[in-house]
Amino acid sequence: MLKRIFATSCLLLLPAVAFADGHIPGDAAAGEKVFRKCKACHAVGEGAENKIGPVLNGIIDRPVASVEGFGYSDVLVGLAEEGKTWSPEELAAFLEKPRNYAKGTKMSFAGLRKEDDRMNVIAYLATFPAGGS
Repeated sequence: MLKRIFATSCLLLLPAVAFADGHIPGDAAAGEKVFRKCKACHAVGEGAENKIGPVLNGIIDRPVASVEGFGYSDVLVGLAEEGKTWSPEELAAFLEKPRNYAKGTKMSFAGLRKEDDRMNVIAYLATFPAGGS
């Protein structure tokens, strides 16, 4: 029983450990495929503009609710006021189940259940700097 509890605890810590050295694990090419689920509401790349959701260029380590001209939900504005940023860890937690992470968010997406999908999307998003190129 103790071995099972220990093993489960270690698994829960893996995302934090994986990001600890500043390296973003994941496969950006696989993340591009997973990102297709996001494209209806979000854009990345050169010339990207806000849609139903904000543009995601430069999201890694960007302050929460900071894209100019986008109307964020009150809960995300509150997180921004607390000084939260979209670190890879925070993005992973948000992408798993947005409504649990930020109760009251306008984002209707159910989330990405598979950790590999979350890591791959984050790796893909990391390829887009703030300028979008």
